[in-house]
Amino acid sequence: MPRPVHFEFAVDDPDRAARFWSEAFGWAIHHWEGPQDYWLVSTGEQGPGIDGGLARRSDLVQGGTVLTLDVPSTDEATSKVEAAGGAVVMSKSAVPGVGWLAYCRDTEGTVFGVMENDPSAGRGG
Repeated sequence: MPRPVHFEFAVDDPDRAARFWSEAFGWAIHHWEGPQDYWLVSTGEQGPGIDGGLARRSDLVQGGTVLTLDVPSTDEATSKVEAAGGAVVMSKSAVPGVGWLAYCRDTEGTVFGVMENDPSAGRGG
């Protein structure tokens, strides 16, 4: 059963947001050296929880928090979303060295991600 494995906060000023979350909760936040302008958030090692990221507010991610679900197949998950009345709002794309990610919208307008683990994604070959 797919479970949340990652969160994203939509932010206007990533540096300001990183300062807030670091000062308020002690989270470690650093700029990701990947192809997107993105900040990785580590929420700690103790107890249950997930890590996440800060993404600049965009047409896709306008506000709130976006949860990403771990799925065995992004293609299968997006097909199931559409069959259940939802929509794919960003087609499957590679997150290099991590996997395949697509964003969907449920029947209530909530945007969420589906991620297929594949370390070879986006590496060519």
